[in-house]
Amino acid sequence: MSDIVITEFMDEAAVASLAGRDVLYDPTLVDRPDDLLAALADCRALVVRNRTQVRGDLLAAASRLRIVGRLGVGLDNIDVAACAARGVAVRPATGANDLAVAEYVITAALMLLRRAWFASAAVAAGEWPRMALIGQEAEGKTLGLVGFGAIARLTAAKARALGFKVVAHDPLLAADHPAWAGVRRLDLPSLLAASDVVSLHVPLTADTRRMIDAAAIEAMKPGAILVNAARGGVVDEAALVAALREGKLGGAAFDVFETEPLAAADGAAFASVPNLVLTPHIAGVTEESNARVSFVIAEAVAAALDA
Repeated sequence: MSDIVITEFMDEAAVASLAGRDVLYDPTLVDRPDDLLAALADCRALVVRNRTQVRGDLLAAASRLRIVGRLGVGLDNIDVAACAARGVAVRPATGANDLAVAEYVITAALMLLRRAWFASAAVAAGEWPRMALIGQEAEGKTLGLVGFGAIARLTAAKARALGFKVVAHDPLLAADHPAWAGVRRLDLPSLLAASDVVSLHVPLTADTRRMIDAAAIEAMKPGAILVNAARGGVVDEAALVAALREGKLGGAAFDVFETEPLAAADGAAFASVPNLVLTPHIAGVTEESNARVSFVIAEAVAAALDA
């Protein structure tokens, strides 16, 4: 049995940095629950991404567990309270993938504003739909950030450099916080009504679950764009699909979903929806960010086991 179990993909150089320790690196374990539970019998350090559910039976199987390293920042797949009660440290890679997510949001916004990136098949087939693909510029548009933590602030800086006006909503951030400099602070209804692009930057909690529902979408500016690279479940996916099909929204980019990977029925619901970009929870994963995240967690795990 292994001292360190890594259940999802990790930068291989970071895995190699743990050489000399008893490491089981098997990114397929997350899809083999029985083998995963068996692998945890002697495990003192568990390294996961977002799919491994660190709770219940898994925690019961890992009786020697001392630290959970999260290759990312969201902790909704980890029972943090149960870990704390057992004295198990939970270590996310805070800040290590902020740049990747911010760049994803900007990329998605520009793609959907310009609209031309959906034309490849038509152009290759000999069509020339120029008038149908006349999009919009970022200059002068309003970007609304729901949540104004570190990733949202980095997104704001990049957006302002492109000519976006930036507004944000974050009731947990004091009104006199210096981060608000150059960014207009709004309540959520006002932000939705004012924004050409809305980007979500909140954790999944009881308060944020489906906060962007049919009523919130109806409150958005006609033709607005919605980007969710935060957490699945923050948006009512059925209401979003309906709004896109009806032309209420101008487009959407989703990197996170209520069920991951998408079940067949959920995937079918998204099929042939206009102006929709779907990606498989990779906003925070670039070659560079994967290395940063992986080394942060490898170092944290090594330190915890050596303490």
